[in-house]
Order: sequence, then structure tokens, then C-alpha cells
Amino acid sequence: MASESSPGDTQDEKAALLDTSPEQDVQQQCSTVAKQSESKLTLYHWTQSFNSQKVRLAIAEKGLKCEEYDVSLPLSEHNEPWFMHLNPTGEVPVLVHNDNVICDPTQIMDYLEHNFNEGTPKLIPEEGSTYYHRVQHYRELLDSLQMDAYTHGCLLHPEITVDSHIPAYAATCIRTQIGNTQTELKRLAEQNPELKDAYVAKQRRLKSKLFDHDNMKYLKKLLDELESVMDQVETELQRRVEETPEEGSQSWLCGEFFSMADVSLAVTLHRLKFLGLSRRYWGNGNRVNLETYYERVVERPAFRRVLSHVNNILISALLPVAFRVARKNAPVIVGTTLLIGILGGATYLAFLYMKKRLTVSF
Repeated sequence: MASESSPGDTQDEKAALLDTSPEQDVQQQCSTVAKQSESKLTLYHWTQSFNSQKVRLAIAEKGLKCEEYDVSLPLSEHNEPWFMHLNPTGEVPVLVHNDNVICDPTQIMDYLEHNFNEGTPKLIPEEGSTYYHRVQHYRELLDSLQMDAYTHGCLLHPEITVDSHIPAYAATCIRTQIGNTQTELKRLAEQNPELKDAYVAKQRRLKSKLFDHDNMKYLKKLLDELESVMDQVETELQRRVEETPEEGSQSWLCGEFFSMADVSLAVTLHRLKFLGLSRRYWGNGNRVNLETYYERVVERPAFRRVLSHVNNILISALLPVAFRVARKNAPVIVGTTLLIGILGGATYLAFLYMKKRLTVSF
């Protein structure tokens, strides 16, 4: 692909991605704010959803203002009729912009790039350029990974992980939750006849996924395929090292600019680390470029804002019933808690008063 463009063309492409003066920055930021004030971005997501994380990281890297609504998967909020009307597949994320509703994560990221490309960092190079083909190649390669299978497989079979952030006892809770979800989808299909086909289709997909993701032979095959993908990424990162040998100069996956391919890679590595699979794919002298890349990417401000505090999945995953009760009965719970607090405080004050009286009388 590099042979299709002359060295001068490549330098021009690089300059277009990197060169922006401070005055242009200010003008572009003002233009972006003005443009965004005319339209509203709304993202329905779940903080721990892999696809949601990719979209949220892209939004953060571009510096876009976006209203976010957390749709809790453990609480089955993505199965509720209001959300199924928004996205009949019942999957997050969903982006709403004016009259446009986009439900596919890749399409959302492309939409953001194409519609908010003035005054924001460019995450996809000009179509037809060398860098464009490189970025698209690695986006497709990384996005082809079945991350839901890795996630569910490690949850159901923690014995294949090392240093997972998820305790072994979570597997039982997850299995129970999946079973409850299948029952709930059947009930919702009966209660909402206009959405019956959507609920039935989702129930079938869930059953098929559970069968595949609980299959150790299938999971090991996917993990072996991931080795090949990580080898390709390591080789590409080594090319960047050889292209920029100067001390202090740094590149990302496809060049000296951070791209949509880096968004996919950063979130993929973060998920593998969370699942306890990182030691299998990098570290201790194995894929040193990948290890260095991860150490650098976690320090990016956008990454820290989006992904540095999302490893609290245990509470939301293991206590969904408690959260559902608290959310649906929040006024009652708050009122009861307040009443108990007042009564407790009054009792304690009365105790102190009587104790003082008794001390004085003696």
C-alpha cells in the first residue's frame, strides 16, 4: 500500500494530521462549540460495555460534548420496552443526534468523525491515503475480535485467567443472571406484543451466545486466534519504532497521530487486562512494543477520563436485585433512612440528657 503514494504525498498526509497552529486551535474550538450548540448528541451506553467504551473514548478524544445515559445491563434496562423501541436489538451503545439514531458502534464512530471533523482531532485520515488504508485495516482486524466471547468466557471460566479483576465466585452469579434474563425476555415478549419479534430474536441470540461462550474448546480456539492478531499488532508497532528512531519521538499504531485504530486497540488491551489475560499476550519480555504501547495509552487524558474507573463491575454485576430495588423505590428508601436517622439521633440525645441528669443527681 505504501508504494501507491510518493514520499512527498506521505509527508503531506502526515502534516495534515499533525500540523495545527495555536490560532487555528482557538478558532476551531470556537467553531466546534458553536456547531455543537446547534445540535445535541445523546449517547445511551453502559460503562462496562466494551463497545460503549470504544465510542466513549472516541468522543473523549475528539473533545465532543455529549449527554450520556447509563443503561445498566445487570439491571436489564436494555431490555425495557422504551430502550427496545430505540434499538430493537436491545444492545448498547446507541447514539441519537437530531433525528438520527445510530446503533452500530463502528457506524457511530464513523458518523462522529464525518459530522464533527472541524475543530476536533482527526481520528480517520483522508480516504484513499496510505494512512487511511492502514487505519481501516487495523480497525477491521481489531473489531473482528469476538470480545463478548472473551468476556463471557473468562467470567464463566475464571481458571483460564491470571490476575483477573473478577473473583471466581462471580461465575455463579453471572450464570444465574443469564438464566433470569432468558425468563424475563419471555415475559416481556408476552407483555409487549408490538415488540414480541424483537424479544424472541434476542432470546435466541442470548441462548446461542451462552452455548458458544461456555464451550471451552471454542474459547481456546478464539484465544489462539487472538495470538495471531497480537503478533500483527506487535509487528506494526515495531515498524513505528524503526520509522522514528530519534530519542523522545513517539508514534501510535498507524503513525505519529492517534487514530480510530488506536481507540480500538486501547480498549481491547484494557479489556484483556481486566479479564486477566494480559500476561498471556504481553509483558515479561513478550511483545515489548505492545507492553510499552499500553503503558503510554493509559496515561492519555481521554483514556483516564473514560476507562480509569470502570473496574467496579463487581458491584453492578453481583448485586443487580439490590440496585433495582433501590432505584425503583428511591424516595421510600431515602425517606425511611432519613426517619431512622432522625429517630436514632433523638434517642441518642435523650440518652445523653438522662445520663447527665443522673450524674448531677448523684
